[in-house]
Amino acid sequence: MRSTPIFCLLTLALASCATGPGFVATQPTTLKPLRLVLIGDSTVCNYTDADSAHRHGWGMHIQEYFKSDLTVSNLALSGRSTKTFIQQGHWDEALKEKPDIVLIQFGHNDSHAPTAPEATNAATDFRDYLRKYIDDTRAIGGVPILVTPMCRRTTTDALAPYADAMKAVAAEKHVALIDLHASSARLYQQLGPEATNELSSGDNTHFNAKGAEAMAKLVMDEFPVVAPQVKSYLIKPLSP
Repeated sequence: MRSTPIFCLLTLALASCATGPGFVATQPTTLKPLRLVLIGDSTVCNYTDADSAHRHGWGMHIQEYFKSDLTVSNLALSGRSTKTFIQQGHWDEALKEKPDIVLIQFGHNDSHAPTAPEATNAATDFRDYLRKYIDDTRAIGGVPILVTPMCRRTTTDALAPYADAMKAVAAEKHVALIDLHASSARLYQQLGPEATNELSSGDNTHFNAKGAEAMAKLVMDEFPVVAPQVKSYLIKPLSP
């Protein structure tokens, strides 16, 4: 009678354990697809290859933080305000994408002179338009998150009333808020005027690639905190 080598017996025993009662096979974790839509102005939007040589919006750099299960649709458009983004039909198009989360950043064009067609009043219609974005997003089952407009690199802060209005509406409507206005002000102060200018595309509002990446990092520092549901979609945990 031929004897069975000891290593064969061990192999058979291990195989039996791996398929017998009590064995639980581990399955790879799959994530539910999540759609993130960004709306806003020229400080957020995508730029063509030709334009992006000197100008970037921070929305161009959000997808790189996430696995492919979370897709970013950047629908922000240059020159738009809370009012004109709705009036021109862009908000309706955004809603058709059935977003799970919407990041909403306006204020730069809203703060233009009152005679400009895109201008809004921080104390009145700006807040009303924000409420509409919030209510419409919730009506389709999405989560709205307000993002205050980053500071301009000037000594005056015309955007402060719009950032404050966003905070007030966020509190009123129980909506999460990313305070990019405050975090960008801290960053500019830390860097100083000369280094801050290295983020600029040539004016006091818009950004080159380096500046847009810095703004995206500030957004992402707060995003997983105010929206914990996105943490599992991160490529890697963000540094504290």
